[in-house]
Amino acid sequence: MLLDNALQLATLLLWSAFAIVVVTYLLVVGARRGLGAALRGLASRLLLGFLIILTLVSFINASAVFIEPQQVGVVISVIAPHGYYPHPYRSGLRWIIPFLERVEWYPIYWQTYTMAATPTEGQKQGDDSIKARTSDGQEVSLDCSLIFQLDPEQVMQVHVDWQSRYVEEFVRPVTRGIVRTLVSQYKADEVNSSKRLDLERDINQQIRQIFLDKGFVLDRFILRNITFSREYATAIEQKQVALQGVVENEHKADQIRRLAQGEADAIVLKAKADADAVKLKADAEAQAIKVISDALAKDQSMLTYRYIDKLAPNVRVMLVPNTAPLLLPLPTLDDTGAITPTTPLTVTRPITTAGR
Repeated sequence: MLLDNALQLATLLLWSAFAIVVVTYLLVVGARRGLGAALRGLASRLLLGFLIILTLVSFINASAVFIEPQQVGVVISVIAPHGYYPHPYRSGLRWIIPFLERVEWYPIYWQTYTMAATPTEGQKQGDDSIKARTSDGQEVSLDCSLIFQLDPEQVMQVHVDWQSRYVEEFVRPVTRGIVRTLVSQYKADEVNSSKRLDLERDINQQIRQIFLDKGFVLDRFILRNITFSREYATAIEQKQVALQGVVENEHKADQIRRLAQGEADAIVLKAKADADAVKLKADAEAQAIKVISDALAKDQSMLTYRYIDKLAPNVRVMLVPNTAPLLLPLPTLDDTGAITPTTPLTVTRPITTAGR
């Protein structure tokens, strides 16, 4: 484009200068010698040489074509068998035959086409989102974007089929039709769930295949946003609130179950500990009885010792006649009580007082 602009500017300036020279010459020479002499003077070698240079520059300007790296050129030719060259011109300086051929430029860089409800996001003003109905009859609005490019090897087909109208007359209607068709195969709750990825994948596959057949390469279809009707959105919100309540109730019930289970486990552990304690106590008592039994088997006087040992902490003063048996019934002793003898004591020897 830079070379084309430079050549066009140079050609315009040279022709303008030539016109000024010719007009000035006619005015000056015509005023002195007459208009006929001035016209004959235009055939001078100097002016003819200048005219030849101008013609050559104009020819170069018309035949030289510079194609930039992000473009390809379709050559329309009067002398070509089908009216165009079968292969487009790639980037670089190219030459065509002036007045018999011309070049149509097509971009081969990635293009993004957006259809959205927000006026400032899409290529069209206003709500340009895709309206579709799900399999259960709910209306949804979809915001989406396409990233695509023209296949450089099939640009001739694009030119023959669509020319520069390919976005408005192919890309846009095909995309909107495929989206509507595939959305109708999903339910509303599926479109709003993890199956949204499946929907986006299916749309990608179908658009990619159709684009390839028509000379376009799809990089990605992006499902940007899905909007439901106000009534359906309200119903979903109420459903989510109800589900949240169920979740909270289940959480509370789970906490109660955990608490009850903990208390039950504590009771079981306490019962087990009590049983272990009783068992240990029984084992200890059995062991003690066995030790006492073994001791009594060896020495019977141990029994008398144990009897006296048990009585000793509770007996302060005791008078036992020599005729009393070993085992006597004893009254209850306390701090104020007195011992009542069961047998009268007989004094067999008078008590004498010293010094008398």
